[in-house]
Amino acid sequence: MKLISVTSPHTTGPSRTQRVMAQVLLATLPGLGVLCWLFGWGSLINVLWACLAALLCEAAVLRLRGKPVGFHLTDGSALVTAVLLALAIPPTAPWWLTLVGVGFAIIFAKQLYGGLGMNPFNPAMAGYVLLLISFPVDMTRWLPPFEAPDIATSLQLFLGRDNGIDALTGATPLDSFRTWAGDSTALAAQPILHGEFAGLGWEWVNLAFLAGGLWLLWRRVIAWHIPAALLGALALCALPFWLHDSARFASPLFHLFSGAAMFGAFFIATDPVSAATSRTGQLIYAALIGVLIWVIRSFGGYPDAMAFAVLLLNLAAPTIDYYTQPRSYGHSKPKRGIGG
Repeated sequence: MKLISVTSPHTTGPSRTQRVMAQVLLATLPGLGVLCWLFGWGSLINVLWACLAALLCEAAVLRLRGKPVGFHLTDGSALVTAVLLALAIPPTAPWWLTLVGVGFAIIFAKQLYGGLGMNPFNPAMAGYVLLLISFPVDMTRWLPPFEAPDIATSLQLFLGRDNGIDALTGATPLDSFRTWAGDSTALAAQPILHGEFAGLGWEWVNLAFLAGGLWLLWRRVIAWHIPAALLGALALCALPFWLHDSARFASPLFHLFSGAAMFGAFFIATDPVSAATSRTGQLIYAALIGVLIWVIRSFGGYPDAMAFAVLLLNLAAPTIDYYTQPRSYGHSKPKRGIGG
């Protein structure tokens, strides 16, 4: 009889992998609903297509690797990767863009490292960054909020028939603020910047993902350390600069409720495989992500930096864990020095 070798965790019951993944998927539904309300059916179409593509890619690679397809395909991890990536890309994305991103995330960022539990990088963010760098025009074509196209138009966009959609797309709040930073008159004239308390429309997207994230905390699927440290560091970095020059630097609320702040804090940075694992390490890991997000948003070349910040700290997570591992009972704290 051939034995199936899998990585940890090996728990059963409420903490088994399938149930955890299912709860993460359920927690994304409020955010998906708001995205569809604001930007049309494209987000839902992207999610469904991404899930199908992810399952096909995962099954193909598992078969090539000689792994039991049914056993690994039902753990739900491929679906979570697909949904997280599809939620991050514009609802105007054509089918091939989603396929390229999902294929890279599943094949290169996950399976070529050994599958679930072996990947050093968050697969969804690896796929997103590939798309953002390779196809920047398609990845920045967001429609104005509250002007959602009907399902027929969304399907045409999915099939690659833009029908002049370029004339209707516009900048996101973060992109607009970067463009007009320093000019208070121009900032006041940008309607996309002025919602109830943050970027128009995106405040509701972030509130929806915040609700889903709080539900994950309540269900104990994730711990509070990473979301709290990431959002706290982002707000603390933004506050003094905004107080000093509000025409050049966005407010803490604008940073927290525009872009992918809540989505990244609760759904991306908390990935148990690629994040730091010790409690102290999680606080350091997440705080550094928050700092990097603010730095790149304020001074870098991209308006939203969640994916770049997460991937950079994925690289640092093993080192952070090494220096923050808890001391075992009855053992002194290990000395750190040259060679060990």
